[in-house]
Amino acid sequence: MYKKFYITLLISFITLSAYAKGEMIKGHVSDDSNQPVIGANVYWEGTQTGTTSDINGNFEIERKEGHANLVVSYIGYAPSVVSVTSNDKELQIVLKGEVELGEVVVSERKMGTIASRVSVLQTQKITYDELCRAACCNLAESFETNPSVDVSYADAATGARQIKLLGLSGTYVQMLTENYPNFRGAASLYGLDYVPGPWMESIQVSKGTSSVKNGYEAIAGQINVEFKKPPTADIFSANVFASDAGRYEGNADASWHINENLSTGLLVHYSNDNKQHDGNDDGFLDMPLKEQVNLMNRWYHKSNNYVAQYGVRYLHENRTGGQATKHHDFEDPYRIKLKTNRGEVYTKQAYIIDNEKVESVALILSGSYHEQKSMYDRTPYNIYQNNVYATLLYEKEFTPMHSLSTGLSMNYDGFNENLGSGTAWQPFNRNEVVSGAYVQYTFNLNDKLILLGGIRGDYSNQYDFFVTPRVHVKYNPFDWFHVRASVGKGFRTPNILAENNFLLSSSRKMNIADKLDQEEAVNAGVNLSFYIPLFGKELIVNGEWYYTNFIKQVVVDMDSNPHAVSFYNLDEGKSYSNSFQVEASYPFFRGFTLTAAYRYTDAKTDYRNNEGQTYRMKKPLVSDYKGLITASYQTPLKKWQFDLTGQFNGGGRMPLADKENPLWEPNFKSYTIVNAQVTKYFRNWSVYVGSENLFDFTQDHPIIDAANPRGDNFDGTMVWGPVHGRKIYAGIRFNIPRDL
Repeated sequence: MYKKFYITLLISFITLSAYAKGEMIKGHVSDDSNQPVIGANVYWEGTQTGTTSDINGNFEIERKEGHANLVVSYIGYAPSVVSVTSNDKELQIVLKGEVELGEVVVSERKMGTIASRVSVLQTQKITYDELCRAACCNLAESFETNPSVDVSYADAATGARQIKLLGLSGTYVQMLTENYPNFRGAASLYGLDYVPGPWMESIQVSKGTSSVKNGYEAIAGQINVEFKKPPTADIFSANVFASDAGRYEGNADASWHINENLSTGLLVHYSNDNKQHDGNDDGFLDMPLKEQVNLMNRWYHKSNNYVAQYGVRYLHENRTGGQATKHHDFEDPYRIKLKTNRGEVYTKQAYIIDNEKVESVALILSGSYHEQKSMYDRTPYNIYQNNVYATLLYEKEFTPMHSLSTGLSMNYDGFNENLGSGTAWQPFNRNEVVSGAYVQYTFNLNDKLILLGGIRGDYSNQYDFFVTPRVHVKYNPFDWFHVRASVGKGFRTPNILAENNFLLSSSRKMNIADKLDQEEAVNAGVNLSFYIPLFGKELIVNGEWYYTNFIKQVVVDMDSNPHAVSFYNLDEGKSYSNSFQVEASYPFFRGFTLTAAYRYTDAKTDYRNNEGQTYRMKKPLVSDYKGLITASYQTPLKKWQFDLTGQFNGGGRMPLADKENPLWEPNFKSYTIVNAQVTKYFRNWSVYVGSENLFDFTQDHPIIDAANPRGDNFDGTMVWGPVHGRKIYAGIRFNIPRDL
């Protein structure tokens, strides 16, 4: 009886809430560079009735009788008071970073990393201002000041870098560009180097399972890169960079507004890193020699309710690692050579059916061709991949409380792989087509309680039918305390050679089991966010826990045999990762921000020995913990900026060594990396000087048995720390802003 009473009361409350709303006003909050401001406070002047802008800068607020002024504010921007008339339905509000009063200029600093307060997903937006705090030559170097994402070298010869998130490798992180999947398969190993830093407008990082809109692959999280867009990009901007290690780089982009409906942009990148370095005198290059050309052209068209985007991109890269022939007279040097060509095309078409009801339909199409020709000493490996992706999306907001998103998708991957072994070639060819559909529902109760539930079904010609459910909840019991929780599944098709060909830079034999399963995992997480008023400023504290449990996994086993690496299904056993993190940020005084974070990782897998028995061990080459402190100070009027970052990396386990001839220790030690940069700003340009790895810490002997590279013990993949020493760099940034 009481249960029925409470259910009836709850239904009545929800119904009354839906009908009690009066006339709503919609709006969009952006900054003076036309970027959306996430989490801006919007409230009626003289009241506590308000809301916040969402991840796209949009907000909705009910008219309040007797009040005509809306106040919009956010840390680092001057507050804006907007007079609202009875005819106003939609508002466009621009927050300024600087306020000029006669002869006096009062400036507030913009936030570099923005954590959305209204998004149901735990999302961090890394802005262009944050990217400028370091050299940020490419995507791989964009996370130096981020405590959540680790980027490490996969081996000491090719320079391949991989992301680690929640204690899992980057293959479990879904990579997106402009909200469509990218850098999969053949491009996953070196894809972080394919995105120039100055091209990026922002990066969005989401942990745990993401929305089902973008597919089924996000297990540990999702990273989306937004490039500079023709309507809002500078008329012209350039970035020239050089380091004492002999690296030179030039970036330039320009945008043209052909007419009020059509604009285009061109982005150009060239980098050259062809100076040989062998700091530890082991005969091998500390870093590979590289040369890259990267070009992109994109178009933007808008006419009434129709928006269209088009883009084309081409990349060429040569990469050479191995023995440093310039300093050592080798008769037959051990060299690794990789030659890559990649082309991409995409289009995004959207039509707004109804502005009032927020109803729209969109079509995204993309295609890519990736070619990598490799020679690992005397072993050739070539891969050619074709990818076609298409998705059709429909979204509608029935009321501010109820909205729906649904769509169809298709992804095609065609792999042509060949691995040389002596005089024979082993083909590893595969074609996979995955088609699917999804539906996602959002329930929003006055921005206090948000429930996002989604499910998608997909059919693969390789793995048949599978279902991906995901649920996200956000609850704000108080303005200063937000709770997020998520749980959901993720799937992934393993691409063994494409994702692990860096292992060929060793004498290990590669044993690949037949009929490897599709990987499947469940991820659950909880995030607590505190926004605490303290001495007139706001202390932000975040605490989180994520647990990933693999139902099916392809184990990468480097322990059972120190002279081989085996790939097999986890048929019996367990594989999981626990990740705990706490982070705090506080602006102690004007222009200064300090962020501190600590993360603990417990990642373990059951491995199988030669007798078929299983044993559970920590995943190798994963640090047990990471601490980070990053401080940034910008002087008044933005004349100077000083940035300092310290990374404190805990020790961890190494793969098991040969018992009869152990050539490395069972564990690696903790270490600290410090980066610093100073920037001097002028009106339309700036000069920056900095140092990476300021105290010159490097891993001892990252290459095992470097003196005998064709012997049974040679291994260039035992990398747990920096393989290069201190780097000093300098650069110049120049731009002609759009508003001049």
